[in-house]
Amino acid sequence: MFIIFRALVSVSSLISRTTTEQIWDYVGEKWEHIDQSIRDACKDLVLSDDQLRLLMERLTNEINRGLSRETHDEAIIKCFTTYVQDLPNGTEKGNFLALDLGGTNFRVLLITLDGQNFDMKSKIYAIPQSLMLGTGTQLFDHIAQCLALFVKDLNLQNEVLPLGFTFSFPLTQYGLTQGHLVRWTKGFDCSGVIGEDVVALLENAINKRKDVKIDVCAILNDTTGTLMSCAWKNRNCRIGLIVGTGSNACYVEKTKNVECAIPSNYSKDKPDMLINTEWGAFGENNTLDFVTTEFDRAIDDNSINPTKQLFEKMISGMYMGELARLVLEKLVKEGLLFGGKCPPDLKKRGKFFTKYVSEIENDPKGRYTNCREVLAELGMRNVSDQDCENVRYVCSVVSRRAAHLVSAGAAALLNKMGENNVTVGVDGSVYRFHPHFHNLMVAKISELQPYKFDLMLSEDGSGRGAALVAAVASQRR
Repeated sequence: MFIIFRALVSVSSLISRTTTEQIWDYVGEKWEHIDQSIRDACKDLVLSDDQLRLLMERLTNEINRGLSRETHDEAIIKCFTTYVQDLPNGTEKGNFLALDLGGTNFRVLLITLDGQNFDMKSKIYAIPQSLMLGTGTQLFDHIAQCLALFVKDLNLQNEVLPLGFTFSFPLTQYGLTQGHLVRWTKGFDCSGVIGEDVVALLENAINKRKDVKIDVCAILNDTTGTLMSCAWKNRNCRIGLIVGTGSNACYVEKTKNVECAIPSNYSKDKPDMLINTEWGAFGENNTLDFVTTEFDRAIDDNSINPTKQLFEKMISGMYMGELARLVLEKLVKEGLLFGGKCPPDLKKRGKFFTKYVSEIENDPKGRYTNCREVLAELGMRNVSDQDCENVRYVCSVVSRRAAHLVSAGAAALLNKMGENNVTVGVDGSVYRFHPHFHNLMVAKISELQPYKFDLMLSEDGSGRGAALVAAVASQRR
């Protein structure tokens, strides 16, 4: 149901030409039946344009600090250099592997390129919780085993296969094939990896098997992969954005501004370089206190990385459902919802899934079929229409704040680049499946900055982008 709906609203080239008012009429709600006491309980989650513009100003300042050689080390937004200076031009040919690691599953892909044609085969492999919290050796041995199985299934074990490695965690890169993990996020906490070169760890795990020929020729973040994937189809793509389990962005910066890069590892003759902002860390050192709520503080206190990734915790799918749950629980305790009777599951952390937010907001106005199904799963039956409307309002407030925060970030990057007709490539489950996220972003970005832009859904995720980076890198060698 959601994929069909998403297809209807994701024709960005058409939507971006509509007016802000038309978009807002399409996704907006007047909420005339919501009691003022409930609005008051949620008011801190509703951000004004003045707050968003202040956020943009602080975000831009931190990006500039991250790019500067003098302030990079203490900057909150690190702006890690990717050393990717070439975008696909359509001449890439051959077989290329991609490894996409960024959550509880990882993907292995084989992409065959022939000019503007491509063929893709892929397989998803699970990462058990024990490996997410085990040793780095165990994790990379598991990945290498899955890579070998994938290659052998395709009978390509005797062919040297260039591989692009999408590693969706904060990295300090010292070259296209050298990246050191800064910190784990998204529930991972493998020992022996922080501060280490993850390319070397992967290569060691592959080489000790001695049964496949894989050449790891690039490591990149999922934002870079998203940008590269979209750039293969659209040469105007200059920003890559992730709104899924986590949130991050990369963009094309002028090489002369990337002071933090190692001069010997890139070409000064090439005008541009991709920068992985790692903006999920924005908010550390109290830079987001002016929009932080009691619900955000509760999320942070109960996370595995308190005081870290604060911007991401306000936006991403890993936390959106829990934010909604905390608001709903507060309303019940104050007697404003369900007659003050809280279902047991609503009291448990993590029981209100982010997908519930999308499902509830996908109900047509005045109808609550999905909402009642969700509440039934939580142990609440025979709820009133007004309770359903209140629940939907809470979900709307939480998701719209996330969309507006992402929009402020994208608007800051567009202002920094100062170019018209930039395409923003976007991937991630929240953007893909929330029924209004795309339109909310188009409307708010349009209000916050003056340049023409377009949002483009990344059809094949960051995996194809990783293979394209490998293709470009191997053919430029």
